[in-house]
Amino acid sequence: MRSAKHTTMEVQLTNRQQHILWATVRHYIATAEPVGSKALVEEYDLGVSSATIRNVMGVLEKSGLLYQPHASAGRVPSDSGYRIYVDQLITPSLRDATRTETLGREVEVALQKHLQWEDRSLEALLQGAAQILATLSGCISLITMPQTTTALLRHLQLVQIEAGRIMLIVVTDGYETHSKLMDLASTPEETQRDSEVIDRELQIVSNFLNSHLRGRSLLELAYLDWSELDQEFQRYGEFLKNSVAELSRRTHAPTATQIMVRGVSEVLRQPEFSQLQQVQTIIHLLEEEQDQLWRLIFEEPEPEDGGKPKVTVRIGAENPLEPIRTCTLISSNYRRGSIPVGSVGVLGPTRLDYESAIAVVASAADYLSEAFSYFNP
Repeated sequence: MRSAKHTTMEVQLTNRQQHILWATVRHYIATAEPVGSKALVEEYDLGVSSATIRNVMGVLEKSGLLYQPHASAGRVPSDSGYRIYVDQLITPSLRDATRTETLGREVEVALQKHLQWEDRSLEALLQGAAQILATLSGCISLITMPQTTTALLRHLQLVQIEAGRIMLIVVTDGYETHSKLMDLASTPEETQRDSEVIDRELQIVSNFLNSHLRGRSLLELAYLDWSELDQEFQRYGEFLKNSVAELSRRTHAPTATQIMVRGVSEVLRQPEFSQLQQVQTIIHLLEEEQDQLWRLIFEEPEPEDGGKPKVTVRIGAENPLEPIRTCTLISSNYRRGSIPVGSVGVLGPTRLDYESAIAVVASAADYLSEAFSYFNP
């Protein structure tokens, strides 16, 4: 269910270093107190002495994965330490995998028990889901209202600009024109081909695509199986796939929809939010600048993994919005069929239960995808 949007850091850790980093993160998440070697010896069966743990924690600190908030304090995970934890350490065993599956089932049961979409309006359904999500995750929950409109394809044309360079021109049902210029991958022999031959090929491909795709939404086109193109036009397939996907993102950048927000008061009681100014900036973002937050959580998703929507995890400074650069944002899209129409997310301190939050977001996205098919058959 889980994938990270950001590339895993190139940090090579030994098994012992991984185990001690894992234990440090888990202990800090549970206590919110800097972690010392003595606490790890007492709480975790690491099989090494306190002195060895101190030495390893020193190495992890030099690697930027831990830091000391004060000279006499224990260590605290850095954003990089959390990133390694999320990407490499949270499912190292069957025990953790089973816990994640259990959490996912708990979310599904809670949603099914408290939300009967046949008896609710769409807005009421999303409000209820946001409240359940906040309660189960202990975080601020964020659910966007779904997209209801998108540009439809009226006409498509492929034009050769110069040798090896092709422009895709798209006209929408609103008579807006969009274009994308890209290099066409070709062999040296193909590069020497007669320009008129390529022009004829492009016209045939354009006619073929218009006959099959006219009237479909640009967002839907981004998810087509382009391998269905006739074999003789296969060399245009990757170009078309990439071009249409980018044009889809560009033309579908819709007006931000309302975001259902729940769980603010509980999360802001966490020790990480003790500074009034920080709390004010987060509340201002949630209430007055939702469009910025919306663009962050409703983004062009990566391909699905085994039929499940990808879950994006942004930790601390990975968040581009200043008010939440000390927070973690976990999000996933809910869909109509294969098309993303809205997003589910949770926002909390970087010191959060990542396994639980990821499972909650993934399960809520699955549930809302099923529910949305009821409202939008």
